[in-house]
Amino acid sequence: MITGRERTMKKFAESFVHAFQGVKEAVKEERNLKIHFSMSILVIIFGLLFKIRVHEWLICLVFCALVISLELLNCAVERMADKITRQKDEDIRFIKDVSAGAVLFSAIMAAIAGLLIFVPYLLRFINYLLLHFAILKP
Repeated sequence: MITGRERTMKKFAESFVHAFQGVKEAVKEERNLKIHFSMSILVIIFGLLFKIRVHEWLICLVFCALVISLELLNCAVERMADKITRQKDEDIRFIKDVSAGAVLFSAIMAAIAGLLIFVPYLLRFINYLLLHFAILKP
């Protein structure tokens, strides 16, 4: 016999399964989500290569999570709006545009933060290569 606690734990576990299924389906269907996940993977790779500091990791990971979360919500909003009507509707257009705008704004801010974090590391790396291969003389 299943106790109340076991039933609660089972429902809790099932909620994670459904959430991961939603992410998996969205990534499979949505081009922009694939782009955001790919960019996040690149951020992680470059973060590991450049050995960025803890606070820089936090900034990068928060922005990656924000952009991907907003894109997931945008996918859901667009799907819901298309379910309501496929006909031209000014309110539906506004809702979809605002939802997409939220993703765009967060992606722009993430790109700016990424540049502020990674450009100094990249410049130091380029300088090292130039000095190492005696292209520049100190």
